[in-house]
Amino acid sequence: MSFMTSRAMRPSPTLAPDLQLGEPMTDTMHAEFVTLLDTLAHASDETWVGAFDAWVAHTKQHFAQEETWLEEMNFAPRHCHASQHRHVLSVAAEVRRQVADEGRFDTGRQLVGELREWFAWHVKSMDAFMVVALREHGIAKADNADQVV
Repeated sequence: MSFMTSRAMRPSPTLAPDLQLGEPMTDTMHAEFVTLLDTLAHASDETWVGAFDAWVAHTKQHFAQEETWLEEMNFAPRHCHASQHRHVLSVAAEVRRQVADEGRFDTGRQLVGELREWFAWHVKSMDAFMVVALREHGIAKADNADQVV
């Protein structure tokens, strides 16, 4: 199956313990998301668009992987989950346009803070349910047997 994960994948220390779901591939993708957001938060105006584009490229792949899993499992709330992904990417595209075309770095930096809040909620709700379903389908095993999602 295309969903099998490698136990060699480990989350980076940048992923807070409350965001770790105990599924190696998901935790690795989430750690990269956070790392790229951190890079974006510290980017200068001159490097901001490039850092944003790196975050978007990762995020598109990350969301596509999750959506593939959701479709393959026929996960009931998959459309709601994917709708959130589309909304985030739509807002990101508009903010990038404002930054690149109008120099609205304030809007870009505000988005980074709001993404942190959204991401924490999304991981603890939508992605946590997804990981439970991955385990129920025998697709994912807990990375840490003591961790409960």
